[in-house]
Amino acid sequence: MKNNMEDIDKLIKETLNEEEAKFYDKLEEQNLLEQVGGLFQGKIKWILILMNIVNLVVVALFFYCLVQFLNTESTNQLIKWASAGFVCLIFAGMIKLFVWLQMDKNALLREIKRLELQVSSLSGRISE
Repeated sequence: MKNNMEDIDKLIKETLNEEEAKFYDKLEEQNLLEQVGGLFQGKIKWILILMNIVNLVVVALFFYCLVQFLNTESTNQLIKWASAGFVCLIFAGMIKLFVWLQMDKNALLREIKRLELQVSSLSGRISE
């Protein structure tokens, strides 16, 4: 399977001009750290920066709730601090989910661009 993909990539690169070949090389599959770094490039990087700051605040608030929960004697206070900590965990989880969905969206966009390049390359070969 890998040889097939390498052969297809080689065929595509042969049909592309120099500028398109460089662009095609940028679209290769990324590892996890490259995907996370890619989140902070683009139109919504400010939202992701803001969400990471909010996530840090929420995690700090969770640890505060945890300390208060462990230092409380009253059952009512235990329930209140446990509920607050649970809400913090849900909030942090939702922020993480948003970030992972953005990473998935970027990967899908990259694959769509690869397909567009492949289609344009093949149509160029057919018309010749």
